[in-house]
Amino acid sequence: MAEKIAVEVVYARPERQEVVRLQLPPGSTLQAALEASGLAAKYPEIDLAKGKFGIFGKLSRPDTALRERDRVEIYRPLIADPKEVRKQRAAEGKVMKKGGGAADE
Repeated sequence: MAEKIAVEVVYARPERQEVVRLQLPPGSTLQAALEASGLAAKYPEIDLAKGKFGIFGKLSRPDTALRERDRVEIYRPLIADPKEVRKQRAAEGKVMKKGGGAADE
């Protein structure tokens, strides 16, 4: 049995990505990794109580036990609602098709 497990905690910002590699005791939780990473202290916008976090792209709870080589991800809030963006693109496409100028021939 390993004395420590290796995990990464990542936080992507628009201008750069932070990756913190940690050695934690077996059975450590996602919450423990977040706290040990120090990223919440470095980036005040990270809210450990209300934020969304995951492991390898899958949304996970703070009490989730980590395994060797897991990648814990800190998610930022969306700046645009994906459904609304799709609706806008669809509406723009309909407007363009209704024009029916010579370019359609």
